[in-house]
Amino acid sequence: MGRRVVITGLGVCAPNGVGLTDFTQALLDGKSGIRHQPNLEKLGFGCQVAGEPLVKDNLINSYFTPLERRGLNASGIVYGVIAGVDAWNDAGLVKNTTNEPSWDRGIVFGTGILGVDKFREAIHLIDDGNVRRLGSTSVIQTMASGISAYLGGMLGCGNQVTTNSAACTTGTEGIIMAYDRISQGKAEIMLTGSCSDSGPYVWGGFDAMRILPRGYNNDPAKASRPMSATASGFIPGSGAGALVLESLESAQERGAHIYAEVLGGEINSGGQVGEGSMTAPNSLAVQRCIKNAVVNAGIEASDIDVVNGHLTATSKDSLEIENWSVALNRKRADFPLINSFKGAVGHCLAAAGSIECVAAILQIKEQVVFKNINCEDVHPQITELIADSCIPRKTLEHAPSIIAKASFGFGDVNACVIFKAFTK
Repeated sequence: MGRRVVITGLGVCAPNGVGLTDFTQALLDGKSGIRHQPNLEKLGFGCQVAGEPLVKDNLINSYFTPLERRGLNASGIVYGVIAGVDAWNDAGLVKNTTNEPSWDRGIVFGTGILGVDKFREAIHLIDDGNVRRLGSTSVIQTMASGISAYLGGMLGCGNQVTTNSAACTTGTEGIIMAYDRISQGKAEIMLTGSCSDSGPYVWGGFDAMRILPRGYNNDPAKASRPMSATASGFIPGSGAGALVLESLESAQERGAHIYAEVLGGEINSGGQVGEGSMTAPNSLAVQRCIKNAVVNAGIEASDIDVVNGHLTATSKDSLEIENWSVALNRKRADFPLINSFKGAVGHCLAAAGSIECVAAILQIKEQVVFKNINCEDVHPQITELIADSCIPRKTLEHAPSIIAKASFGFGDVNACVIFKAFTK
């Protein structure tokens, strides 16, 4: 049996709220962060709406020094640093200012693609023969591990400092990786999270695949419709979420506030065999991931009272619900309360898991289950599997005991983590 692991800090930079206070209020109010993007219209995108955090320059100045800001053109790094530093501060931790690294503190902070705008800038400078104008930070802004490197240096961490990347599963996978490290006694405190860049160079490929809805350009708040019969594709988003995981002993010794406990989880892949492919899930693998997460957490499937799904507002939402039902062996009115946050923030790609895990844990803090936005017309295939009352359309007063959160990503990869309301 490994050591108990708890969550002592949260940070978020999301389309519907930057910072915990604004993000929490937006979720309580059912506020969408999906907006029309004039640059996408100008570039001729079919889908011209997306979720992008509204980060003001004066806010950026409070996280980066003037030297660090010079030539900074990587939105994912900005989002990740804001969320990561906020989570660190929220946990009551301070930057290491000694000459020796903090050996028991580390970082697992993931991304899918980083510094796209900086890379584009670099390509044009190089092609124009102006390589000397690239600046000294072009490498760290465009390498995948740039975000963990930035945070590692800002906080002075001496344990594992790395970036994971597993498409839409990245953020949830990172939490399980950080949990494992602490549970096994290899670290005391781990900052974990994930981020995703904004903009047309990230979202263009999805628009080209015609998997984004094109009928909501004049009504962006209604565009992302998880579990809905009128769902017509996911809405791209961006941002970052961050969590501080800590051994229970360390948290208690520091007198830290504890949001929740991490009981365990599971990471696997469907191997892109059977019904699995680069873009479609292998249901056997999804079910196995959920089942093993429950076993690893040391609980029974019947103990779960809230599920936060991946549920992207595509034709696969019904299949995901079916997989949850089979894996938990629960259906109709016996199924847990279930929600998706993609109606509020869109699908934030590599940042999705971490932003949604922050939101899931806030439900424990606020003792509610946040509403499903744009789910007035539940897909009939879903209502055949679970009771309509399991899908809240209004935020419910309910103190979650155990929350299961899963993410499923391109490449047929899966992650499921189990959170529990903390009890001594």
